[in-house]
Amino acid sequence: MPVIAVLALDGVPGHQLTTPGLTFATAARHHPGVRYELRYCAAPGLRTTGSPAPFRIDTPWGLEGLAGADTVLLPGHDGFREEPPPGVADALRSAADAGSRIGAIGTGTFTLAATGLLDGRRAATSRRHTGELARRHPRIEVDPEGSVVDAAPYFSAAGVLGGLDLCLRLITLDHGTAVAIETERQVFLQLHEPAAEGVPALPTDRTAATDRAGRRTDRGLGPTTRWMEAHLDRPLTLDDIADHAGLTVRALTRHFRAETGLTPLQYLLRARIQLAQRLLERGDDPVERIAARTGLGTPANLRHHFQHHTGTTPRTYRTAFRSLVTTLTRADGRPADQPAD
Repeated sequence: MPVIAVLALDGVPGHQLTTPGLTFATAARHHPGVRYELRYCAAPGLRTTGSPAPFRIDTPWGLEGLAGADTVLLPGHDGFREEPPPGVADALRSAADAGSRIGAIGTGTFTLAATGLLDGRRAATSRRHTGELARRHPRIEVDPEGSVVDAAPYFSAAGVLGGLDLCLRLITLDHGTAVAIETERQVFLQLHEPAAEGVPALPTDRTAATDRAGRRTDRGLGPTTRWMEAHLDRPLTLDDIADHAGLTVRALTRHFRAETGLTPLQYLLRARIQLAQRLLERGDDPVERIAARTGLGTPANLRHHFQHHTGTTPRTYRTAFRSLVTTLTRADGRPADQPAD
């Protein structure tokens, strides 16, 4: 199981400390083949989180928790302009030498830069500190937008939602774009309780045997469910699905119930609703276009099934989701009720 070590320095923003747990736990909860172990590690001198609502924290790990971690995450913190606490730079260099990915969030990039590991590479930090990072570390090419920078094995991003984006980038590398997109959607829905009644993630063949990389080690229904999801715009019938799987309709239904808990047509409908959710969240297509792309046919049919499965209309869902994102972010990527990190 991949180990992610989150290194907390004194004055770490609370939201940056909790975002990795929220994101990776959500990925695991909605995708049974995804597994992560999180270690929260305390740097020397750690006492509390930062303003505006500091709270004391206690962790079971110190710097030794970085040893053997597949990924080390370094959130922002107070005192980032000072030399890193004793042992921190050496621990980060040792993790890098051992092959760990290292991701810095917000002002955490200053601490990673102090190790020299970012020299000659691109990096990002919180937007109001990009000029300062460039002055202090002229050998680093600083991204002025603060978006996620992938300079593997080193990653960096602005704070707040930049931390979420960085975690999603790592999930994409580990498990693919589809898992990362669904994880992002579920994270946002958790933050907006009225929309949390959305369609649960499909219990797909990911519950079957997988190797350490999350790949299937048996055939199962994987090829057929992937084929269905790639052709949702087509009028697929039960016979079509059975033919693709090379099974009788009766055997197909039995296998689907065993692997997913759904009949083939129930699975198909759930997949169409989930695609509709993604299209509503990420595009401006009218319901007529979405109905066609999802295979639900007419706007009336889309509205009927969408209301039944999510408890709301497509228009309300799109408005609520985008309103949530707007509320959480300003133009500079910070939440409306949080100061810059």
